[in-house]
Amino acid sequence: MRIHEAGALHGDFDFYTLRPGWLGVPDDVNALLPQLWASNVERADDGVLHIGGLSVQDLAAEFGTPAYVLDEDDFRARCRSWTEAFADADVYYAAKAFCSKAVLRAAVEEGLNVDVCTAGELAVALSAGLEPARLGLHGNNKSLAELRQAVELDLGRIVADSFTEIERLEEISASLGKRAKVMVRVNVGVEAHTHEYIATAHEDQKFGFSLAGGHAYEAARRVVAAEHLELVGLHSHIGSQIFDTAAFEVSAARVVRLQAKLQADLGVALPELDLGGGFGMAYTSQDDPQPPADIAASLGKIVAEECAAAGIDAPRLSIEPGRTLIGPAVFTLYEVGTVKPVTLSAGASRLYVSVDGGISDNIRTALYDATYSATVASRASQAAPALARVVGKHCEAGDIVVKDEFLPADIAAGDLLAVPGTGAYCRSMGSNYNHVPRPPVVAVRDGEARVILARETVDDLLRLDVG
Repeated sequence: MRIHEAGALHGDFDFYTLRPGWLGVPDDVNALLPQLWASNVERADDGVLHIGGLSVQDLAAEFGTPAYVLDEDDFRARCRSWTEAFADADVYYAAKAFCSKAVLRAAVEEGLNVDVCTAGELAVALSAGLEPARLGLHGNNKSLAELRQAVELDLGRIVADSFTEIERLEEISASLGKRAKVMVRVNVGVEAHTHEYIATAHEDQKFGFSLAGGHAYEAARRVVAAEHLELVGLHSHIGSQIFDTAAFEVSAARVVRLQAKLQADLGVALPELDLGGGFGMAYTSQDDPQPPADIAASLGKIVAEECAAAGIDAPRLSIEPGRTLIGPAVFTLYEVGTVKPVTLSAGASRLYVSVDGGISDNIRTALYDATYSATVASRASQAAPALARVVGKHCEAGDIVVKDEFLPADIAAGDLLAVPGTGAYCRSMGSNYNHVPRPPVVAVRDGEARVILARETVDDLLRLDVG
């Protein structure tokens, strides 16, 4: 059964009003819900959206649309909130959520390490000047070249994901005369309440070594036995966009029990336990993420209690937030191209609002049935709210950006539309579908805007087409 990524409540849909049950008619269609927007976003007296003192009209005029707009101070503040909450732990920014030199550099400046999962992400981190010791490498199918580079650079840790990878790491480390630091990714068998494609700790999927059948234990034993590998800890990641820490608590308990068994059988006291990431963020009014301090207290408590019960010292915790840091710090700015009223069953109707982007800059709605919000950003409106669907310009019926939202009934071509919460897995999963160039990323800080990822052009696309 497919379950929505933020939980079963997303399945509540009213077929008479053609909208989900959680989406109420707003009293003020111009109002911004603070939990959905970066901290420096506000609507001015004239109704125009501003970020860090800059109007979206000026940003659109200078940088064009569509564009991802990053509130850099908001991102940095979120980084600090997690490092402060997990003061006795290591916080890794999950680069897969969004990867650029400026963002990775900012994360490290605010006290985080960085987790990468490909040679490309690693290249960006190195190009940003990050120290290899502050990097971790993930991935279920790392190439020989990626493994060799990680060992050559003395990366802070390499998360092993298969027996083949353990063998390769030993061979590479021996040939280089090095001793690689390795963690073993444990598949704990926890079914997180999330979409099946981003639930990553149940047994029937590609990541990690399962506890069932003793695979995780055997993987750790092989690393310990390897002459040129150092087992520095166990790793678990149960999924993404998770709001309830109960699944993390079950995962932590199971991993701690494995760690206790390894210590008893092999005499190794592992110094670190990584509980992964996947912490949820607010995309719509129905989402209620926990503060970092509450998450830290909950996870710390369960690990301490389980370690005490098992009679072992508590390892140092590490976590890997990505979405919850960068996601809320970014909104996507579009221009409306057409508005089409569509009459549906029982006389209900919906406005189809087409924008100048779509599935190429945000595939998550099509891929995960993800939910987003939107607002007219270039003016205030006195019109009544109308049920709308924001769609893209691509030749695909599933090219939907915002499935259900109330927008002013007078929304029209030329209006600017802003979609919050697009920092994670939008630009990083972007494509050139229909040969549409990907948008730029514009960072705003201290009243100034700068491009940190340039807009692609048709010339960029043609340069790769060698004929």
